[in-house]
Amino acid sequence: MPDRTIVIYTTRRQLELYEENRLIYNYPIAVGKRATPTPHGRYTIATKVVYPGGVFGSRWLGLSIPYYGIHGTNNPASIGQEVSKGCIRMHNYDVETLFQRVEIGTMVIIQS
Repeated sequence: MPDRTIVIYTTRRQLELYEENRLIYNYPIAVGKRATPTPHGRYTIATKVVYPGGVFGSRWLGLSIPYYGIHGTNNPASIGQEVSKGCIRMHNYDVETLFQRVEIGTMVIIQS
């Protein structure tokens, strides 16, 4: 698989997927609320789970920082908001597409 990187912009509430430094997809997201902000930094995709259940929607991409991940949602109206406990929420159809396009070890950069 080509070299891919995920860049998450918490202020814009946008997730971008790059391939060989070229933007190939971007998606709207929800991020952590002020009391539980999404942690900025450089991480990797550590786990991939299909149908993790509950509020996590149809896919879970666990990050190398424990307890945080990119996942679907059972509340699509929350996308675009600051509402999570720090995780990155996506529409289920978007996280399913992203899930297919990244591997364990994919770099994830979270910034303002």
